[in-house]
This record gives sequence, C-alpha cells and structure tokens, in this order.
Amino acid sequence: MTPTKRTDRRGKAGLTAMDMAPADSFRTGRAGSARAALPHGQLNLLNVEQLADPAFLAAWERLVARAAEPNPFFEPWFLLPALRQWGAADRVITKAWFHEGRLAGLLPVVRSARYYSHIVTHATGWLHANAFCGVPLIAAGHEDAFWRDMLAHFDRRARRALFLHLPQMPADGPANAALERVFARFPRAHYIVAEENRAMLAGDMSAEAYLESAMSAKKRKELRRQHNRLADEGLLAFERVEGDKGLAEWTAEFLALEAAGWKGEAGSALANAPGTLALFEQSLAGAAAAGRLERLALRLDGRAIAMLANFITAPGAYSFKTAFDEDYARFSPGMLLQLENLSLLERPAIQWADSCAVEGHPMIERLWRGQRRMISRNIAIGGPLRRACFRLLMAYETRPRTTA
Repeated sequence: MTPTKRTDRRGKAGLTAMDMAPADSFRTGRAGSARAALPHGQLNLLNVEQLADPAFLAAWERLVARAAEPNPFFEPWFLLPALRQWGAADRVITKAWFHEGRLAGLLPVVRSARYYSHIVTHATGWLHANAFCGVPLIAAGHEDAFWRDMLAHFDRRARRALFLHLPQMPADGPANAALERVFARFPRAHYIVAEENRAMLAGDMSAEAYLESAMSAKKRKELRRQHNRLADEGLLAFERVEGDKGLAEWTAEFLALEAAGWKGEAGSALANAPGTLALFEQSLAGAAAAGRLERLALRLDGRAIAMLANFITAPGAYSFKTAFDEDYARFSPGMLLQLENLSLLERPAIQWADSCAVEGHPMIERLWRGQRRMISRNIAIGGPLRRACFRLLMAYETRPRTTA
C-alpha cells in the first residue's frame, strides 16, 4: 500500500505517522510491532522506496528546515543516493520518529557484527566512507523526547544487538547535549569509544583579520610569494559558483583532477568506483537544486588546478571534497584556494564550517585554527542481562592503558 498524501494548513504536502503505518512492519518480522507505545511519539521503520515517496520527502524537507543542528549527509539529496548505492547491501533501516503526527526525527541504522576489530553484534547509526557526520536530524525543541523514544525502542527491540553505537556526533551540539540530559535523568551505562578533533573555521571577524590571526607574517608572505609565482605561469583566476550552472562540466573536471593525483594512483579517487562516482554526481546535483552547494576553483589559463565543493547548511557549512593539480604542488594551490574559502566567515547565516578532514591534516590545520570535537559513543540497551554484558565490554574498553 502506498502512503497517502495530505495537505497541511500551509498548503504543502504533509505526512503523518498514520500515513506511514505500512512502513512499521518493514523488516521487523512482526507487522505493526514498531507502533508500540513510546514515551513521546511513534517510530516507523522505512526502506529507501518509502523514504523517496513524495509525501514523505515533503515532510523530510520540513524537518531539515527546523532541525536542531544541520547534517547534510542525512538530507534527502545526499542520503537517498547513498542508500541506493549501499543501503541494500548494508541492510539499512531508516528510523523516522513522529511527534504528534509530524515527522520530527530521522536516523539511518544498521545491525552489524563488525565492531572495529572485534566481532560484536550491535546497532549503529549508518555512515559510509564519504559521510562525515552521524548526528540525527531532530526538530529543534524535541531533542530530549527523540532520544527517550529512540532508546526505549532499542530497549524493546534490541534483538541480537548488545548495544547502540552512535558514530561521529558533534560533542558540543544540541543533540549530544540532549542525550547527556536524558542520561542524567534516566541513567544507563554509556561511554565514549572514540573521538577526534578536526579543523573548524569559526569567528566573528573578516577573512583578512582571521588570516592575520591564524598565520604569522612570515607564512603569509610566503603564500603571497607562491601566489605571485603561480600568476607568472599564466592567467590566474578564482571562481566561486552557486546553483547548477555548468555543474555537470564542473563535476567532471573535479573527478578528472582528483583521479590524476595520488588518490587515482591508490585507487581511492571518487571516479575509481561506480558507487562513489554516482554518489558525487548525484549529491552535488541534489545539493545545487536544494540551494546547498557552493563550488570554488582556482584556474590557470582557464584550467582548474584546485577545486572545492562546500555544502552550505546554515548555521554551518561542510567542506565536502577538494582536489588539486599535483604538478603545481610547489605553489600550494590547495592552500591558495582555502584563502579564498575564508570568505565563509563573512556569510551572515554561517557561524562555523567543518573541514571534514582527519585530525592532524597538514594543510587545513595550518589555516583553520578552531576544532570541532566529534565523538562516537556506545549506549546500553535491552534488559538486565544484556546490560550486564555491556558493562563488561565498557570495563574492557575503558580500562587504563599503559604506554611503553
């Protein structure tokens, strides 16, 4: 049965929990079992076809607009292409949480036996190699209720999972703060299993003032010298584009530029695999259509020698992918492009930007001096026996370590 469309008081297609009733039995083995009463709302389990239903998409877009914190990797234009590439193989179920009949939370989840280097069956928020944030989309003001219902759901439907794993959560964001409040009010065992601090751009100053504060005069002088030497090679121009004008050509140019470098040689470039190539093409097209895409390029005689794709998700932004021509590495074209990218600071709606780079990245951390702490945590679920087993795992993973 196909979910039915409704129209809310604003005249837009809406979707209520009643509409999604058929989705409750998706891969649960018991029809309607996900409709068991929860403290605050209702949780429905959806597959990719149900997510792509136009009525649900309309509700999803409204959730994005009122989310407590942005996560482009769980927005429709990114998550749907990713699910179509890898969702079936990973057996992803997207948990859609409804509060008072309106979609108010969304988190893709898998059940997996692969836990770092161990074999431990658990439930985990779903990410892949090209998704860099795992925070759920939660309607602002409903964060505590979302977590109470999500944890209650996993307590009742733990199945073979020993615990719930939440990867790549912004430690200082409202979703994690709400989770901490829920733990304080309704205690259960939990711990942080991994964390990293990745480069972040933030501040209330101009791009020029930020550069002066972030880099010494000597380093700034060296970058000016590299810029001038590069300009001697031909006509040097900077390009910033929003929207979809010339997007297909720009995307092909980026893929070729990345594949020509070390990632292409290592077989890790986006173009090296059909799935990642399709995800890049489709997510950029979707981001442009949603008004989420900003493209930057540094061009020498019209040919791109450094390129960058940003996802603009106010109040934040995410630097998704970057590439540069290694034949010009002596001129630091990637860093020169990042100097132009500092203009993110001057966008009125943007308060911070996440580099999506690994901690210790040698280039971006020279310039972006802020840090965004990302944590991955494990949470006890289920009944007393399961929680006792979890406490043994927690004791093992949090034991004092000796260094040689």
